[in-house]
Amino acid sequence: MHGSEGKDAQHSTPEEDPRPKLLPRVLSSLVIVGLMVGLMIGRLTTADPVELQQIEPSVDGLVLWFNSEPKLHGEHVDGAVALLFDAQGRALAGQLKVSHKDANWRVRKTDKGLLLNVVAARPLRGQWTGAEVDDRWRLEIHLQEQ
Repeated sequence: MHGSEGKDAQHSTPEEDPRPKLLPRVLSSLVIVGLMVGLMIGRLTTADPVELQQIEPSVDGLVLWFNSEPKLHGEHVDGAVALLFDAQGRALAGQLKVSHKDANWRVRKTDKGLLLNVVAARPLRGQWTGAEVDDRWRLEIHLQEQ
């Protein structure tokens, strides 16, 4: 009886290639390099978050300084002025004079950004305008009694 081994190995299964398969390694390396380059480009192109830097009382109003222009939504609610900014910052509070009478303002954090409320003993009306000054965004809020 003859064995399954042939002398010339014509009818046997081919032997495993001892060299490693390079194609999967090359493709996985390209995927990793592409992912890293994409993350670096994404990091460079994302804008800095908008941040409330300071608040200054002015004559019959407030001046707010941001590092860039924020998204803004403002309303008059029951005689108070409420402004919602899509920005980051810290909670602040203070007082100002509107027509020589006291008014209180407060900034607090919400899940949608910062909320500025200005209230007084009398109903208030507000107008706001913004402009870029020295690479910062200045928002002026002018208040008056209704």
